[in-house]
Amino acid sequence: MQRRNFLKNSSAAAAGLISAPLIASCKDETDTKIDTGDIALTIRPIAICTWNFENATAKAWEVLKDGGDSLDAVQQGAMVEEADVNNQTVGIGGRPDRDGNVTLDACIMDKNGNCGAVLAMQNIASPVSVARKVMEETPHVMLAGKGAEKFAYEQGFEKLNLLTEQSKQEWLEWKKTSEYKPIINIENHDTIGILAIDKKGDISGACTTSGMAYKYAGRVGDSPIIGAGLFVDNEIGAATATGVGEEVVRTVGSFLIVELMRQGKSPQEACEEGVKRIMSKNKGRTDFQIGFIAINKKGETGGYCIQPGFTYRTYSEEGHMNNPSESFLKS
Repeated sequence: MQRRNFLKNSSAAAAGLISAPLIASCKDETDTKIDTGDIALTIRPIAICTWNFENATAKAWEVLKDGGDSLDAVQQGAMVEEADVNNQTVGIGGRPDRDGNVTLDACIMDKNGNCGAVLAMQNIASPVSVARKVMEETPHVMLAGKGAEKFAYEQGFEKLNLLTEQSKQEWLEWKKTSEYKPIINIENHDTIGILAIDKKGDISGACTTSGMAYKYAGRVGDSPIIGAGLFVDNEIGAATATGVGEEVVRTVGSFLIVELMRQGKSPQEACEEGVKRIMSKNKGRTDFQIGFIAINKKGETGGYCIQPGFTYRTYSEEGHMNNPSESFLKS
């Protein structure tokens, strides 16, 4: 950040000393970007995801550092968590609905605005991969329920029981009271959203979840909804969300954040405004969590949440870091 501020503050003085041809000859899109008198560091490639899913960003970085495409990076990063039975918020081992069925939601979006999603899909371990097939192999954006599951089988995906013994026993214990009060940062820590910029400067994103624990059968939150749980605009940036999806849907949260960046806000400022919009409609309410992350075309990142405890992980040439998020509520 110190280097970035120094370069920004010194650009005006440098403008009178450096000729336009010299500036043009020094331009290197993989390292720096010179734009209308301002010198700004561009970070690429870079991956960012919700929560401390270090294996996801590590996998995405494997793709990105070797010149791979951002779409492959976000898909493979999300797949790592979908396959982890110890992660009870996505994929195999996800917590079931109140009927005991694990239903999965996911979406994916590429640099051109192409997107695909699956909603309330059962028996398939990697919904983000099916979502990509929806995007690439059908004229549709979303497939739901049994239709999504049937399509997955047609594409060669295998049927798998997603309910692990641990999640089953926890569900049986919950049934003793059937009290629906998701635990902040645990049971509504329900999503991995992952964004990436590749060496070419192209942005993609993905989002995958098993949804709220013990939800009504058929409930779908924000995660597979383009514009709510995820939005990508390759000219501007991208955003994704985690937490109580109903509130994110009501503000079309990820689209809002990208549009705020279009208006000139930094990713951090845009995430903060996104949370504030939600809280303005929930005055006095303190019983839920939402976290946003965002990235702009320069590779600058931001994150903000309602409750303390949310973090987001980044991976670039600057390092692999878990970043505690500032929160709207302080305790």
